[in-house]
Amino acid sequence: MLTHPSRALFTSTLMLGALIAISSPTWFTAWVGLELNLLSFIPIMSSKLNMYAAEAALKYFLIQALGSATILASSPVLLLFNYSPNLLISVALLLKMGAAPLHLWFPPVMQGIGWGQCIILMTIQKIAPMLLLSYHINSPITEMIFISSILSGLAGSIGGLNQTLFRKIMAYSSVNHMAWMLAAISFSTPLWTNYFVIYSIVSFSVVLILLQGQIFHFNQMLTFSLQSPLLQLAMLFSLLSLGGVPPFLGFWPKMMVINELALGGGFVWLSVLLGSALITLYFYLRVISAALTLSTPKIKISLGLASTPLAMFATIACVNLTPLITPMSTLLPF
Repeated sequence: MLTHPSRALFTSTLMLGALIAISSPTWFTAWVGLELNLLSFIPIMSSKLNMYAAEAALKYFLIQALGSATILASSPVLLLFNYSPNLLISVALLLKMGAAPLHLWFPPVMQGIGWGQCIILMTIQKIAPMLLLSYHINSPITEMIFISSILSGLAGSIGGLNQTLFRKIMAYSSVNHMAWMLAAISFSTPLWTNYFVIYSIVSFSVVLILLQGQIFHFNQMLTFSLQSPLLQLAMLFSLLSLGGVPPFLGFWPKMMVINELALGGGFVWLSVLLGSALITLYFYLRVISAALTLSTPKIKISLGLASTPLAMFATIACVNLTPLITPMSTLLPF
């Protein structure tokens, strides 16, 4: 994705925009950083080989522009009505990061772009809005985060049940993980940082396998086991880790959030998150069970996966099985 010089330039300005936003002392500078981040991602999304990329880029631009306009509109609210703009800014940030109930733009945009752009949208593009949201958490904002977290958990789990397209499955998975990250950020930024880093690593391992096999539809998993059994096993590890199954890597950040919610008495919040996690785990297992039990030797499509280096499987397996080989204390919030 970074082979072309322009892609490398836009990727660097995308990271620069996120850094400007999260390190800015004023909301205006934060807005400038968000705009730089947005305008850098639009060219990255565009592709001549994908007929849906332009449509996805337009959708993304309109939604992000609406969020930026809402942030700018919060200033006149403060001046004209003497009302705190924090609530309006929080709504704009939730829209930008794709949290429920403002998440409906996220799956269609994910469906129209490639896997390389998908991992950026699921990870890097969420950093600035989430950290900006954490800077002004107070009582009304905490209640909004609570409602958005519960709705994200429900929308992400239920929305992914009837999906057969992998990019939409990953999109709804990201919305569900957004619920856990909102719960984490309401307690402390280090807890959110720990969850976000591990989520990004696990999501990258899943996307790397799907990119390697050029898998976009559920039916393609039927031939996946015939082409590369090692990648099939790596896919199993990655999806179980993404679902938060012990002893895989994805379990530990969820365990930390569960511990904080239990100690804080947020049992309703915790119950919804755990229920939604079980539903998402169901459609993760449905994905991998297709490759494990329903493979058909009649199909002889060669995808070039037989020569996949063993190093990819070893790396993904070691990353997702880190808790078995690393003391748990190294995974605690720093």
